[in-house]
Amino acid sequence: METLPRETIVDVLENKLREEILAGNHPAGSYLPPERELADGYGVTRTTLKHAFGRLVQSGLLETRHGVGTRVRDFVRFGGADLLPMLVRHSPDWLGEIFEVRRGIGALIAERAAMKATPAQRGELRSLLAAVGEAADGGAAQLADIEVHRALARATGNRVYTLLTNTLFNAYVPMRAHLVAPFEDPGVAHARLEPVVSAVDAGDAEAAKEAADAYLAATERIMLDALGIA
Repeated sequence: METLPRETIVDVLENKLREEILAGNHPAGSYLPPERELADGYGVTRTTLKHAFGRLVQSGLLETRHGVGTRVRDFVRFGGADLLPMLVRHSPDWLGEIFEVRRGIGALIAERAAMKATPAQRGELRSLLAAVGEAADGGAAQLADIEVHRALARATGNRVYTLLTNTLFNAYVPMRAHLVAPFEDPGVAHARLEPVVSAVDAGDAEAAKEAADAYLAATERIMLDALGIA
C-alpha cells in the first residue's frame, strides 16, 4: 500500500495563519508581530515561519518588507483563486459569487464545446452523461456530473477553460456534501443535464449555450435553497 504524504509543520502553520487572516484576526493593512515573537508563540523555528510566510506571500495574503515587517494584504485585491476553498469554508456566502462565475463560464464552455468537440469527445460526453443516470446515489451522481463538465471544458480545445473549471469545482469542495440536492435522484439529474450534451453532440452552439445556462441556473438555485441562501 502506498504511504500517504504527511502534513509538515510548515503546512500546519501556513493553514493556521491563513485561517486567522481570512477570519479577520489580522486585518488587511496591519503588520504581524515580529518574527521571533510569532515563532515563539506558535512553538516553531523562525525558519519554519519564514517558509510559511513565503507561501502566503505567493498566494497574495502577505507582503514582506525588509527592515519594516510583514503586512497583511487585501486578499480580494491581490489574492488568487486558490483561496476560494478556504473562503467558502469561512463564509458560504461566497458560493453565490462562485456560482455566478460558474454559470457565465459554463455557458461559454458549452458553446465552444459544440463548435470544437471531436467525434471522440462527443462520444465521451455521451458515456459520461449515461454514468450520471446510472449512479448509485446522489453523491456518485454529483461526481459523475462534475466529470461531464470537465469533459465539456476539454472539448473546447482551450486548456485555460479546463483549468478554470477545475478551479471552480475545487472552490466548493469543502461544501460538496451540502450541495448534493440537485443530484439526489440520478435519473432527474441525467434528464436535467441531457439537453446540454445533446446540443453539444449536435454541434448546435447557440442551443448548447442556452441549455447550459438553464442547467446551471436551475442547479444553482436548488443548491442555494438547500443551504438557505437567498
